[in-house]
Amino acid sequence: MLNPRLKLHRFMGVAAMLAALSGCTSLLAPLVKPDVSAEISAVEAGDYVMDTAHASILFKIDHLGYSTYIGRFEAFEAKLSGDPANPGGASVEAAIDMTSLDIANDAFATELMGPDWFDAAAFPTASFVSTKVEMIGQAQAAITGNLTLHGVTRPVTLDATFNGGAYDRLRGADVVGFSATTTLNRSAFGVDKFSGLVTDEVTLEIEAEFLKQ
Repeated sequence: MLNPRLKLHRFMGVAAMLAALSGCTSLLAPLVKPDVSAEISAVEAGDYVMDTAHASILFKIDHLGYSTYIGRFEAFEAKLSGDPANPGGASVEAAIDMTSLDIANDAFATELMGPDWFDAAAFPTASFVSTKVEMIGQAQAAITGNLTLHGVTRPVTLDATFNGGAYDRLRGADVVGFSATTTLNRSAFGVDKFSGLVTDEVTLEIEAEFLKQ
């Protein structure tokens, strides 16, 4: 059993170390914090892959008028290529693992992945491939592409916003960040259980950071 004085000395030592580290973080923060610019012209041209540790894909659907039901997918990947001198020539591809559905209710998630809904066993992946990028503002774009979901492919348009880009010293790469939303009709993709009772309109919200390769 440690002597009370020794315990106190050790506690004081740990506290001093934590205080020192805290001070170092405060000093280092201005040096490592990226100088994010929302100017597309400042982005480095090239190929980028999604940093999945700093990304999310949510879906939202009205539940009988009572509330907005929210779910998310935990496993996905995406890549983009582009040149700020020609933003309309950019391309985006993404894939979502439908079995990674997370709604904080395991039993209902299993039901949604079953044959009456997403049928993830038969269609384990949803994908998006862009076909057109149209700038509609200084940092806004309409990204049209083909979404394949539940074995059905249909065009959808993402309303995307460029949040900014910079060289990130912590990750050792150029990073760009985007937010995007779209609304789709689930029945058009064959996910039509309870259509007319539960709305067909589903909103997707995407937050993503990409690392230059």
